[in-house]
Amino acid sequence: MKYTRIPHTDIRISKICLGTMTWGRQNNEDEAHEQMDYALDQGVNFFDTAELYPVPAKKELYAVTEELIGNWFKKTGNRDKVVLASKIAGPGHAAKHIRNTGFSRESIISAVDGSLKRLQTDYIDLYQLHWPERNTNYFGQRGYNAYVVDVWDDTIHQVLETLRDLIAEGKIRHVGLSNETPWGTMRFLEESKVHQSLPRMMTIQNPYNLLNRLFEVGLSEISMREQIGLLAYSPLGFGVLSGKYLTEVPPRKARVTLFPNYSRYSGDTAVAATEKYAQLAKEHGLSMAQMALAFVNTRPFLTSNIIGATSMEQLKENIDSINVNLSDEVLEGIEEIHKAIPNPAP
Repeated sequence: MKYTRIPHTDIRISKICLGTMTWGRQNNEDEAHEQMDYALDQGVNFFDTAELYPVPAKKELYAVTEELIGNWFKKTGNRDKVVLASKIAGPGHAAKHIRNTGFSRESIISAVDGSLKRLQTDYIDLYQLHWPERNTNYFGQRGYNAYVVDVWDDTIHQVLETLRDLIAEGKIRHVGLSNETPWGTMRFLEESKVHQSLPRMMTIQNPYNLLNRLFEVGLSEISMREQIGLLAYSPLGFGVLSGKYLTEVPPRKARVTLFPNYSRYSGDTAVAATEKYAQLAKEHGLSMAQMALAFVNTRPFLTSNIIGATSMEQLKENIDSINVNLSDEVLEGIEEIHKAIPNPAP
């Protein structure tokens, strides 16, 4: 395994992060525990979860993923071997069964306390805002709709004050963003620069993969200059970049098959790009999934690559991508495809 650090901290984390969003829906508890056992044995010490998981979110399954992780901590005593990240759900339809009060002080405190109880731990190493409170473009929206009325009041100072207090209590160690824009990222960073008693956002968890490299527009410069590390999610684009959907009959238990509304990476242009990446991998004797993951692993702004799997075979292949070195020829081939079909799946 290779390791990095959460920026501005001494916390050493694996460059491969174990994602958990399928646990409790596509994976049962035994399978989740098997994944954690294997990942830890392979040197993966960074796990990412959220109160919203498993997804697609469902009231009856609220926060089950955190409960499964907490049960594993209790069973194995491995809490001190893991750097643990979780998130508070933002407002909106996906989280209407959780709360409708956004990132108010009461909401954040309640969310942290709930996660700590379910995770059976006294602290969370990295606590993230899952998506913004305000109207902006995330979750597959290509551009910002300036015509949508947004009644959001700027609460960023108050949010950071609450997070500061939770850090002081020892309930969380550091904080991060998720699904954020360049404006939102800089707004948070500037607030903590001006008011130095407020905590600094250390990481940003956004989508990044061969079909969606929009992080490179604006956010990559912020990441490099401000040292806010990318935690790349969906590095395989819902599994599309494994090539498994390029068959006439889609895999029966796969995410996009089970949940057709997860179509962000399945449009005609995205399929055309995926076919080209599949051919490139084949020409160089590479697994398509490992080529896609290894590409993400090479990015200078990456802090950790969040992989996810529903089978042990997938998990082993994904973790092993850390040992794959892409040749200059492969990287040049990737850039040629990207120039021809740039960001087909935002």
